[in-house]
Amino acid sequence: MIAGLSAMPAAAQQRAPAPAAAPAAPPAVAPAGTIRSLSVTGQQRLEPDTVLSYTKLRLGEPFTQESLDQALRDLYETELFADVQIRNDNGALTVEVKENPVINRIVLEGNKRLKEDKIRPEIRLAPRQIYTRSKVRADVARIIELYRRQGRFAATVEPKMVQLDQNRVDIVFEISEGPKSKVRQINIIGNEKFSDGELRGQMVTKQSRWFRIFSSGTSYDPDRLAYDQQKLRQFYLTEGYADFRVTSAVAELTPDKQDFIITYVVEEGDRYKFGDVKVESDIRDLSSDSLTRMLPMKKGQWYNAKQVEDTVDTLSETAGLFGYAFADVQPDFQRDKDTLTMGINFRIANAPRVYVERVDINGNTLTQDKVVRREFRLAEGDAFNSFLVKRSKDRINSLGFFQEKLEVEQKPGSAPDRIVLETNVQEKSTGELSLSAGFSSLERFILAASITQRNFRGKGQELRTSVNWSNYSKSIELGFTEPYFMDKNIALGGDIYRRDLNSFRYLNNKDRDTTYEQTTTGFQIRAGVPITEYMSLALRYSLNFDDVTLDKDTFYTDGRCDPIKAGRYLCDAIGKRTTSSVGYSLIYDTRDNRIRPTRGHNVVLSQDFAGLGGSVRYVRSRLNGSKFWPLGGGFIFSISAEGGYIHSLEGERRDDAGNPVDKIRLTDRFFLGEPQIRGFDIRGIGPRVKRYYLTKNEDGEYVRNSGNRNVSDDALGGKVYYMARAEVEIPLGSGAREMGLRPSVFVDAGAVAGLKNPVLVNGNGRFNGYCSVQTGSGDNATTTTQPAAGIGTCGSVAPGSTATYIDGSGFEEVYLGDTLKPRVSVGFGINWNSPFGPFRIDIAKALLKEPGDDTKLITFNVGTQF
Repeated sequence: MIAGLSAMPAAAQQRAPAPAAAPAAPPAVAPAGTIRSLSVTGQQRLEPDTVLSYTKLRLGEPFTQESLDQALRDLYETELFADVQIRNDNGALTVEVKENPVINRIVLEGNKRLKEDKIRPEIRLAPRQIYTRSKVRADVARIIELYRRQGRFAATVEPKMVQLDQNRVDIVFEISEGPKSKVRQINIIGNEKFSDGELRGQMVTKQSRWFRIFSSGTSYDPDRLAYDQQKLRQFYLTEGYADFRVTSAVAELTPDKQDFIITYVVEEGDRYKFGDVKVESDIRDLSSDSLTRMLPMKKGQWYNAKQVEDTVDTLSETAGLFGYAFADVQPDFQRDKDTLTMGINFRIANAPRVYVERVDINGNTLTQDKVVRREFRLAEGDAFNSFLVKRSKDRINSLGFFQEKLEVEQKPGSAPDRIVLETNVQEKSTGELSLSAGFSSLERFILAASITQRNFRGKGQELRTSVNWSNYSKSIELGFTEPYFMDKNIALGGDIYRRDLNSFRYLNNKDRDTTYEQTTTGFQIRAGVPITEYMSLALRYSLNFDDVTLDKDTFYTDGRCDPIKAGRYLCDAIGKRTTSSVGYSLIYDTRDNRIRPTRGHNVVLSQDFAGLGGSVRYVRSRLNGSKFWPLGGGFIFSISAEGGYIHSLEGERRDDAGNPVDKIRLTDRFFLGEPQIRGFDIRGIGPRVKRYYLTKNEDGEYVRNSGNRNVSDDALGGKVYYMARAEVEIPLGSGAREMGLRPSVFVDAGAVAGLKNPVLVNGNGRFNGYCSVQTGSGDNATTTTQPAAGIGTCGSVAPGSTATYIDGSGFEEVYLGDTLKPRVSVGFGINWNSPFGPFRIDIAKALLKEPGDDTKLITFNVGTQF
């Protein structure tokens, strides 16, 4: 055709009109030949036929250069080959391949903040898979994304390949984690009514500062950025700015990838007030006028969107109290931009009264159904009541067997007037292994261990045992409680115990000497019954056998307790006695959770009467109460107070010398200190006798020795006490909450007093020393000791006798601390669910104290759960 066009006469070409341009037809591809032979070289693991199956080349068929190029593309797309070439020798095609290596193992290096068990599930490459560059690049991107989710935008990952024999490789991901990318600055543009600081305070994201070392809010999180926009909108809506909006929110990463700078652009708009607000109810049991009068917002007040939301919830709960579980409450807004008012009409649509069709409990694998079901205040067939549903939820939470913030879901039943209450529980550890340790200036090291199972056999029973050891005391206890005896709402329990109390003091630069030893062996039987939903009565009977002794080698003279060596108050305490007592506690408890309450209060009145047999007679009364308030933002404020008084029912008591002594024995009194009042040592508050040992100074005068080792301190306790506490639990960021950190600040106060002044040595509390008196001579000489007439002098002795003063044995006794003046301490503490168990540390400073009180700065304990 081309040749024919060239041969046309020139005139003819000139007379013909110019044709329109047409698209060029694709050139025909002439076959390069026919495939005479087809072979594969270079393969190691794959069969030649397998390699050829990925192409469209077939023996005896024609081929072109394009078909060869397509074959190359097909082979590369399999990702089995690192290199492919096709050679053509007059139709004899040879496919030369170089297979990709097989992965031997995947190695992660440099990952410290993100453990392997978090990274490996995200990696697609695995041993025995074929290595490809695209897969490696994808895995690098996934690892970097994991670090970005943690706020580490500076993280880098460098993949390396280690060549092995047999065409195998190790893939090594060298990770440089880098620091967390912090939020350096939060800028807000367009705000005129509120300062930048006020608005930043509403956000979860915080600017990185040194004092926020425990906060996770300083790390950049894209999801948190969107949440903060909602927080800003909520804040403005609660302040009346109904037209507020965030026009843009931009987060810019600094060039060093260390920090982010976030900029918000906002439009505040006008501020609105409430217009006419009313309730229209289609439910005949709910009066529109009555509900309107109960509305918290009034016309003319500043508009508050949060108040509107709370009102909707309140109206829904009110409808639920009358059995209308599915009442639909919708606020109808009438916005007037001219008067800047927001009228609201709360419409309550008609709904059927609802009855409980059934109660479903899911997720309890250990706990028996009846343990949860008996805490429900509603049963199948009862009329629905939203208050009783909330009360049921609080009672289940108070068991402490399940996850926090458990909810009782309300789902439609088989008919419009039926409802299903569904509780999805997630069981948690109810066994506790507690190990406590402490250090006291008096006791030195304190160790305690206890094992408690609060859900024994899944029946809600409590079984516990504890062992305590210190230089101060040793004890072992075993207790059991059945909360629903014979499936009746009656709690029954008992305890058996053995307690050894060793009190001690320092004597004359010597090591500590034990003063009195008290051994108590006994048991208690307890029962509890509910009176109302919030009030219950607990009854108990106790029988204790006490034996109080003093070391005879140290404190006895001629087989009798020596007041000069021990003090009259200790001599009076020794002896065996039996205490048989019956008691009761009247409890009023509205707390939402008995383990970790956030709202409600608790009041307990207790009395114990000793004298139902036995050798001890008294009445001990106590009253304590506590109240909790949620302050918002996770803050919880609580106050608690308690007091007690013990009154003897015995007649006048006198010691061996005929001196009157306090009717209430030392071992029955109240003692205060750690742990009741932090900042003070164990039994560190209240009446006590201190014995100061005397020594000569440079001028030959007898003065008190300095130092704790020259002072003995015997706490005597008291007959009346009181104490109070105010505490605020402080919320931390989400990261700290995940670690289980719950700090708090507190103020403790209290006192114990009310004793009869003890009889001190020599009446004035000063003992002048000993005299060694020798009577006779030679083999007939006898030696005795007697109190000195004065310091350094023995006074007159019987004729024929000589007296020698024993230097340095004098002392002075002082009675201190018997006052109801408050002792006050302030401090902070923190609970931490550490990897090795719950940990609590308190640091408290005594602000107000009285002479003789023993203070203590730090206490801590640690335990674990199973």
